[in-house]
Amino acid sequence: MPLTRKGAATRQRIVEGAAEQIREQGVFAVRLEDVMARTGTSKSQVFHYFPDGKDELLLAVARREADRVIEDQQPELGSLTTWAAWERWRDKVLARYRAQGSDCPLHTALAQIGGATDATRAVAAELLDRWQRQLADGIRQLQATGGIGPALDADREAAALLAGIQGGVLILLTTGSAAHLEAALDVGIARLRASAR
Repeated sequence: MPLTRKGAATRQRIVEGAAEQIREQGVFAVRLEDVMARTGTSKSQVFHYFPDGKDELLLAVARREADRVIEDQQPELGSLTTWAAWERWRDKVLARYRAQGSDCPLHTALAQIGGATDATRAVAAELLDRWQRQLADGIRQLQATGGIGPALDADREAAALLAGIQGGVLILLTTGSAAHLEAALDVGIARLRASAR
C-alpha cells in the first residue's frame, strides 16, 4: 500500500534524522530512541515504517546516502559534454570527499547492517551502476563530437574510472588522505583525453 504524502514525509524525516545521527555520533552509537527524539516520532511510528527495526532503517539510510552520492555530483555528472565539464565534475567529486573525510554515512550504514548481505549488495550495485552509466554517457557524448577516440569502449572506460575512484575513496576512508582519489581522477581523465590524439 503506497504511503500518503504525510506518511512519506514522516518516513523521510526518520531516515534523515538517522543519517544526521550517524554523521554526528557514528553508526554504532545510534539508538532508535535517539532517532525518535531527534525526529519527534514515536516507537510505533518508527516500527510502522521500519518493521524490522534498526537494520531496516539503516538500509533506508544507506539507500538515501547512495542517492546523495549521485545528487551531489549534479549537474556536472549528467552534463559531461566538454573537457571543462569533466574538470568541473572532477573538482566537485574531490571537494565532496575531502569535506566528508573518513566520515561516510553510506559506508558505515552498510557496514553496520552486516557487510555483504543481499540487501547491501543491491544498494551498492545500484549506486555503482547509475554512476558508471552516467560516466559512460559522458564518454559517448565526447565520442560523438570527436573529443574522445571512437575506438574506446565507453562502458569499460567508465568501469575503470569508477574502480579507480572507489579505490581512492576507500583509501581516503582508511587514511584520511585524498591523494589517491585525486590521482585516480586525474589519470582516468588524462587517459580519455589522450585517446583523441
